[in-house]
Amino acid sequence: MIPARGYQSLFSAGIYTKYGPLSIQLRPEAVYAENRAFQGFYEQQPDQVWAGYYGVLNYIDLPERFGDKPYEKLLWGQSSIRLTFGSLSLGLSNENLWWGPGMRNSLVMSNTAEGFKHLTLNTVKPIRTFLGSFEGQLIGGRLENSGIAPPDTNRTYNGNKLYVPKRNDWRYINAVVLSYQPKWIPGLFLGLTRSFISYYKDMGHSVGDFVPVFTPFSKKANYGNNESAVSNDQRLSAFIRWLWLRSKMELYCEYFREDHAFDTRDLILEPDYEHAYLFGLQKMFPLHRHNGQFIQFNLEVTQLAQTVTNPERPEGEIYLHYAGIPQGYTNGGQLLGAGIGPGSNLQSVSISWTKALKRIGIQVERYVHNDDFLNTVIKDPRANWVDISTSAFAEWDYHHFLFSAKTEWVRCYNYEWFYQPVDGPTSGYWDPGKNKYNFQGQIAVMYRF
Repeated sequence: MIPARGYQSLFSAGIYTKYGPLSIQLRPEAVYAENRAFQGFYEQQPDQVWAGYYGVLNYIDLPERFGDKPYEKLLWGQSSIRLTFGSLSLGLSNENLWWGPGMRNSLVMSNTAEGFKHLTLNTVKPIRTFLGSFEGQLIGGRLENSGIAPPDTNRTYNGNKLYVPKRNDWRYINAVVLSYQPKWIPGLFLGLTRSFISYYKDMGHSVGDFVPVFTPFSKKANYGNNESAVSNDQRLSAFIRWLWLRSKMELYCEYFREDHAFDTRDLILEPDYEHAYLFGLQKMFPLHRHNGQFIQFNLEVTQLAQTVTNPERPEGEIYLHYAGIPQGYTNGGQLLGAGIGPGSNLQSVSISWTKALKRIGIQVERYVHNDDFLNTVIKDPRANWVDISTSAFAEWDYHHFLFSAKTEWVRCYNYEWFYQPVDGPTSGYWDPGKNKYNFQGQIAVMYRF
């Protein structure tokens, strides 16, 4: 689905069949969004702010609105064809991927964007060795562009046109995730993810050109003191998940780098250069008088905003690309990584009652929109765009049906980073600003044959 105002629906149905090592899953998706008009980036913002805004839009394919008409799209969805032998599966897939331990966000690969066509070699169950268990996935796929221009493309600043059209070629993505569970520490998982994106027409035709995820991690080991001759866009993360089954609790974290470190020394000196991270915990409290029932607590914090400002080494925003691939880390106009977007932060807490597939709970979140843009362009602490949301959700199974519903109330402080003091007597610099409010509702039904 897409970020849009008004009614939106997704319909999906599928079949699955298996014969020996061959399995086929056909599960297309049809998306319709009313896509009604809404207030976007404010025209009243000064020209220099618009110039800074285009300093973001020109380096990522992330439309604010998907055109000005109703949105209709038929997708391959969660379809695949595979050959599976023991623990390994080889196939062609369009399924969404989610890598890493995060539950609310994933830094390298999430299901925010629509699925993309990819070849995959992955485990379907752990490979057990004398050192412990290994799992992983290696993909090579095709990413599409949205083809949607940003707002007000005729704007100029100091006589220069702000809008820079993007190259309209498809991009090749190569990505890998590996997870290791040490034999001597039950419940501990250590993982690594890496992805590369290049324009397909710029690539060579050797095996190494199609699997750059296996090249050295540092720029120095790859290119010496130079940059790559071909524009490519690398991202890397390492994660830890520790699960205590007896305590029904888990802790997890993920550290992310937007670009290569020059060498090991550079990584040690500035590990926070163009970095992001998330951490979280989940705990289940059993209701001893009610067998099989629990109170579940979840906490997750995601930080994409940059925390270090060095004028000698300016930092870009996470998921943007300033050196030749201006679509950034996207597919079809939506992010492959954390859905909160470049420069953003999210703190999320939820508590719920659970019993098997049944779940009822509430969730509270604080969502900071692109703090990097605020700090480098807006430069007004009163204009920080922050959403505070409260949600109520429920999931219930009945015979072959699975039902889910969610309502969310959002209070937006300084929507689109536009600070407007409230009407009435003023008290000075910190006069409260006008807020906006939003309501969202979701209903889903699944029937299992």
